[in-house]
Amino acid sequence: MTDSAQAAHRMVAVKSARFLMLGPESGWHVNQLRAACDRHGCDFQSATYESLRSSIDRQTYNHCSAGRIDTFDGILTRTMPAASMELLTYRLAVLHGIVDGECGQQVAMINPPRGLEWAIDKFATTMRLAAAGFPVPETRVVQNRQDALEAFAELGGDCIVKPVFGGEGRGVMRVRDRELAWTCFSTLEQLNAIIIVQRFIPPGGRDTRLLVIGERVLSFRRSNDQSFRTNVASGAKCEAIETDSLLASQAVEIARKLGLHFASVDIIDNVAGPPLFLEVNAIPGWKGAQSVCGENIAELIVECLRHLSSQTR
Repeated sequence: MTDSAQAAHRMVAVKSARFLMLGPESGWHVNQLRAACDRHGCDFQSATYESLRSSIDRQTYNHCSAGRIDTFDGILTRTMPAASMELLTYRLAVLHGIVDGECGQQVAMINPPRGLEWAIDKFATTMRLAAAGFPVPETRVVQNRQDALEAFAELGGDCIVKPVFGGEGRGVMRVRDRELAWTCFSTLEQLNAIIIVQRFIPPGGRDTRLLVIGERVLSFRRSNDQSFRTNVASGAKCEAIETDSLLASQAVEIARKLGLHFASVDIIDNVAGPPLFLEVNAIPGWKGAQSVCGENIAELIVECLRHLSSQTR
């Protein structure tokens, strides 16, 4: 074989992986992932969920603005925008078809749709955490104002009220007054919303976030002196800490139970006992964590996707 032929052979052998990110096409996280892919020699494309479309004949193929989806080696699923039930059902069905290999060639995905469906639902997540034996805050999930008021009284009249869906602390409030509780629950009932009422756990504003990336776990302490919320978006401060081996193994176990390869597990401080497992996020942001972390988190995500894609194809 000539030198030029050998070089061509090597180029084919090390053909770069092609990765697709579904979600917003611009922003800090997109730029981080694109730069990480560039450093790894991977081709990075992004497309919105709104650009998804499908063609069905004897075989189903899904397409987006970046091309036919099964031609990619791996997919990163980021934030899916609010939409009608029909649109959300279709978009999730597309993801299921891709992961199951029912729409052309099977493609590795971080995170797959089943994990997204479990983790986005705070009731389902809390239920599964409790069923697996992890301590969680005492919680009531109800559908009307009267049951919510009874739950509020049962839980000591100092509660966190949160929506089933949502992140970064949006829609979460602390209620300590029955009159305010009546107004809050009345509004949620009028909106036909599920009402999650959770006992407030002092001191508030303190938690540990475990960021799971494949088998790796990075740990961060978050604190907020002005609010019970520990989201960086709500003003909390973040610092990297040494990872506790037991908590790390528990975080990986939780991610696996929910079918997630990349996730954050939040554990709140509890002055009356052991820390409590609060939430699992299947589409965590990492801007605050990256600002205090010595490792490039986007590169760890890309490395995880490369590993998964090598096992899938």
